[in-house]
Amino acid sequence: MHRRSRAAFTLRHAAFGVSLGLLMLTRATTVGAQGARSAAPAAYRQLGRDLLRELIETNTTQSSGSTTAAAERMAARFRAAGFPAGDVQVIGAGERSKNLVVRYRAPAGRTGRARKPVLLLAHLDVVEARRVDWTVDPFVLTEQGGFYYGRGTLDVKGGAATLVAALLRLRQEGFAPDRDLVLALTAGEETGVENGVQWLLANHRDLIDAEYCVNVDAGGGEIVKGKRTALDVQAAEKVYLSFTLTARNPGGHSSLPVKDNAIYRLAAALDRLSRYEFPVRLNDITRAYFERMAGIAQGPVAADMRAVARTPLDAAAARRLSASPLYNALLRTTCVATQLEGGHAENALPQMARAVVNCRMLPDESPREVQHTLDRVVADAGIEIDTVAAPVPSPPSPLTPELLRTIERVTQSLWGKLPIVPVMETGATDGLFLRNAGMPVYGVTGIFYDVDDVRAHGKDERIGVAEFNDGLEFAYRLVKALASPAR
Repeated sequence: MHRRSRAAFTLRHAAFGVSLGLLMLTRATTVGAQGARSAAPAAYRQLGRDLLRELIETNTTQSSGSTTAAAERMAARFRAAGFPAGDVQVIGAGERSKNLVVRYRAPAGRTGRARKPVLLLAHLDVVEARRVDWTVDPFVLTEQGGFYYGRGTLDVKGGAATLVAALLRLRQEGFAPDRDLVLALTAGEETGVENGVQWLLANHRDLIDAEYCVNVDAGGGEIVKGKRTALDVQAAEKVYLSFTLTARNPGGHSSLPVKDNAIYRLAAALDRLSRYEFPVRLNDITRAYFERMAGIAQGPVAADMRAVARTPLDAAAARRLSASPLYNALLRTTCVATQLEGGHAENALPQMARAVVNCRMLPDESPREVQHTLDRVVADAGIEIDTVAAPVPSPPSPLTPELLRTIERVTQSLWGKLPIVPVMETGATDGLFLRNAGMPVYGVTGIFYDVDDVRAHGKDERIGVAEFNDGLEFAYRLVKALASPAR
């Protein structure tokens, strides 16, 4: 995802028209980190590993890689499995930024107007990674200590591999779905450059049009202190908004310094911003999240969750929870400096200094109010504050009882009474574009991750081998269930 943050919060009836009782599908039951009860067959695990290796070892960074190469390699797999050439398309905006779209067709006469396709989505591109920064080669799949290492293992080639493997396995078994299944592996999610989902919506919407989308770049299973605690189903996202803060000055010779230095002025403004926190603002949605998670968490954290969920809110409890980046992001809008530039010569006083401040707004936050807050906190009329681009809202997707029951059934077949938690991520995914185009999107994957060790976009990105194998089986069972004839 663009700026992955796996923080999430429960979405209630008020936002989605689904009863709270339905959303709280299961009681909070902690499940150990043991593997799935019915492990994926050995041949399927090997297929998944082969696919993951092929994807990881195909460089798909914007600077030097090609999503087209990865798309062609996956396309070859589908053609070899007997998919008609017309149902396996590699298309896109640029020579190095093509997407793969595969259609698994239902037999003629089996589909009906009420059973539109399901879109399965993952992105092929990854953020940059330098060998010198990593312990292992980021573009070689390395198995070590029970983990698969490589750029994109978590974000999100691991998820892509589970979807490809699921469709190949279903094809091998001769599965006849009662609706078409459409797989889209896309470009440009990480950078927004030649974004595949946007391009497909604008140029070939018919290829990906569906009743809803399952996006493996969101949601997923949580591991806390070695135990599986919940499976998140993402149905909405925080709103992304960036500002530039710019200080200007006539400059001059560095041998004649003056007090009014553009870099110092900007630095002082950023220091004031670093010490500011947006107010804690709970609503029915976030309050329900902390009420729910208080039944899963333990000790002081559980007590603080209950305390912030009460009215009036316990400020001390909120302050303690805010020490966690995850909970802090759920409690408030956040703004943080992410880029910095300034000066034009080593021996000259700077004429300009600029910083980019990235904000993640609560869904009902006003962009105008956020900018007014920055003006007040910066407290310097000489600092220009401008938006980088207009924010794009991401309307929540309605969670239907049928879909939730299907996810719950598949989850319980593997891990027992694991809580299913509808969530809203603080990051951003390509689901944003589909939701704004009128297609509901649900982020879910069976690859569990340790909430205290999320390495996406960072050094030594990895996923657990056992967790990946379980994710393979989850994807197979879920996709099959979503396209099985009604019983």
